[in-house]
Amino acid sequence: MTMDTPLLFDLYRQMLLIRRFEEEAARAYAQSHAGGFLHLYIGQEAIAVGASSAMRDDDYVFQTYRDHGIALARGMAPGAAMAELFGKDTGCSRGMGGSMHFFDAEHGFYGGWGIVGGHLALAAGTAFKSRYRGDDSVTVCFFGEGATNIGGFHEAFSLAGLWKLPIVFVCENNRYAMGTPLERTSPLTDLTLKAQGYGMASDRFEGSDVSVVREHLTPALARARSGEGPTFIEIDTYRFRGHSMSDPAKYRTREELEERKKADPLAVTREQLEAGGAEVSAFDELEEAVEREIAKAVEFAGDSPPAREQIMLDTVLVKGDA
Repeated sequence: MTMDTPLLFDLYRQMLLIRRFEEEAARAYAQSHAGGFLHLYIGQEAIAVGASSAMRDDDYVFQTYRDHGIALARGMAPGAAMAELFGKDTGCSRGMGGSMHFFDAEHGFYGGWGIVGGHLALAAGTAFKSRYRGDDSVTVCFFGEGATNIGGFHEAFSLAGLWKLPIVFVCENNRYAMGTPLERTSPLTDLTLKAQGYGMASDRFEGSDVSVVREHLTPALARARSGEGPTFIEIDTYRFRGHSMSDPAKYRTREELEERKKADPLAVTREQLEAGGAEVSAFDELEEAVEREIAKAVEFAGDSPPAREQIMLDTVLVKGDA
């Protein structure tokens, strides 16, 4: 046990909420209630929850298209998240963004970005804003290992390192860029070595334990907040489902998947809680509460009005005389 039981239990609750949300999102997608693409976060919950628990409310977060987990961890209402998947007007992006483009400015969550590596420069921009204004908010930017070969990655890292921007770059290395293993896309398997080229600190660890994620993010955030510059963190993780709902994941073996499931973040944390004296009844009550919350979110999404064309016209097209 590396933290007090009430805090760890709350982090477990958040991970369970994300897991059940994703499972119901998959069900909704299979039933054609949700359209477009759907990239599930199952297996990576400890990263979103552990990192978010180390942040402040006024910090900024950017994420890739696998964005449901961190959006919920930052405080997005499950109903607004599910409604977005359903293409409803009550969704977090008014039903216009779908799974890959969640957005919640109230909670400092600035997307949900579909272009691989394209959001890193935007994240560096919010970090520059914090530095320019002299406040001590920090930007945390998540991306996959596949993004480390994209031009935007190097551009953002170069300026962040040069100007010592208050930003923490978090690479969620889930081993397969879509379906291609890291060894076939990078000459380095320790991606944090790239941080040396930009004069920034780095860290690397395995991410199935939510308390470990929190412990490693805390000093990186403090470093950025105090003006000491950015950190590049690589977290070894594993998605239990395919790249997206349309991916059968035939590029990995069943044996590999089952071996990685032994480090399921929810199982790891539950074992810690049980070792600390948590009763089985507490888990039963929690699971029932989460089930009710997710069921309510699905009902809310189903009953909500569809996205409105006028909202699209008002927010995409410039108003004024032609």
